[in-house]
Amino acid sequence: MKTDIFLYNSLTRQKEKFVPMSEGKVGIYVCGPTVYNHSHIGHGKSYVSFDAIVRFFRFVGYKVFYVQNITDVGHLTDNADEGDDKIEKEARKDRVDPMEIVETFMRSYFEDMDRLGVVRPDISPRATGHIVEQIELAKALVTAGYAYEAGGNVYFDVAKFPEYGRLSGKKVDDLIAGARIDVRSEKHNPADFAIWKKAEAGHIMRWPSPWGDGFPGWHLECSAMSMKYLGQTFDIHGGGLDNQFPHHECEIAQSEAATGKPFVRYWLHNNMVTVNGTKMSKSLGNFVTLKDAFARFDPTTIRFFILQSHYRSPLDYSNGAVEGAGKGLERLKNVIRQLKELGADPMAETDFDRLPEEPVNLRRYYSEWLGAMADDFNTPAAIAVLFEMLKDVNTLIGSGAPMPAGGATLLYGFIRTLAGDVLGIIPSEAGGGAGRKDIEMDLVNLLIKMRADARKGRDFKLADSIRTELQNIGVILEDKKDGTTTYKVEK
Repeated sequence: MKTDIFLYNSLTRQKEKFVPMSEGKVGIYVCGPTVYNHSHIGHGKSYVSFDAIVRFFRFVGYKVFYVQNITDVGHLTDNADEGDDKIEKEARKDRVDPMEIVETFMRSYFEDMDRLGVVRPDISPRATGHIVEQIELAKALVTAGYAYEAGGNVYFDVAKFPEYGRLSGKKVDDLIAGARIDVRSEKHNPADFAIWKKAEAGHIMRWPSPWGDGFPGWHLECSAMSMKYLGQTFDIHGGGLDNQFPHHECEIAQSEAATGKPFVRYWLHNNMVTVNGTKMSKSLGNFVTLKDAFARFDPTTIRFFILQSHYRSPLDYSNGAVEGAGKGLERLKNVIRQLKELGADPMAETDFDRLPEEPVNLRRYYSEWLGAMADDFNTPAAIAVLFEMLKDVNTLIGSGAPMPAGGATLLYGFIRTLAGDVLGIIPSEAGGGAGRKDIEMDLVNLLIKMRADARKGRDFKLADSIRTELQNIGVILEDKKDGTTTYKVEK
């Protein structure tokens, strides 16, 4: 299916038509987590957003090669060249080996992503598995004169790369003038950044190198891993807005200095999460892990809440906002349930090239939905189109008029594909949705059958009890004139 996609390129600060390096293919690298703690709601926004982007590329026919790394060494506590390694610091606190911390929280991360319906990357390379590639990249930079060794550390000389700062809009002279006074004196200038760090006595995570035992700089890791799997120049690099500087800026400098080629053609940055209007912080006591959120809300609701915000817009997390999203999501689920009750075949394929205009104008709604997603992956606008369509579907079902032959299946497939397979906001039979398999319908229908049997046996006390208990949890039964019973969910 031929679709022109326009995306906002952070490098050029404008919306551009996406033109892949290889026709029909797209290579994407997204900065993954540093695995020293449980993932938080900010991770959820980032990886759900990029998951929707990857799903959409695949939906319109691209063959996507998606790489998302795991940082398991080298990310220091000040996010630059000073402080402790975040993973080693956690390991010392718990008195365990750093790799135990890595394994624990890497498993936790993937568990959380699975519950959010985030499709696993094609490759999830770990920094510690690519030390050789990182040393070779550092050696190439030293040989080319872009980097220098000082006291066992290797620094990138930003003065040698005039375009440093073009992604973030920062100027090298301003960075030098505004640098803090206590920078390492061995640097040629304060803006230089480490690509290899000397391992001081007692530092556990260390590898031999031409400059002595040490470990890679955080920025070097992503350059080495992305270029290994996607090539010296590739299509899309994504990550959080907080990584634009210094992390992504440094990636560009060291990669292009080493290869002499453009590093990334399109840069995508997702915006940040606040909690009740305030920046999320452990010190403020408003830090929300995904596991905390899942204890209160269904993961699919969290995903739906995230996608109601554009990936480049900030997202304010609050219990009230998520509860509101849950109510909206139930409207979608109620329509899905009704279409199944009307005999929809949940596994039938939908032909999007031959959509009808009556009794619901699916052709128009699909055109609008596709236009929203192709316009910089505007998920809130795409969701709004689906909910506008739901009004027509509800009107059709509520009219009591006979459903056209195959109509329930067509409507169900339309919603399942766009809302489930692409946006991931409903569980789909093909596994496209978030969270675990939705068995709610089967359980409620079982209770409806038990209630019908109780009424048939004149056990009205049990029948009334089943109705009341279901109503208490928001499941409203509706007895029809033909003797059947349907239900809807209210929150």
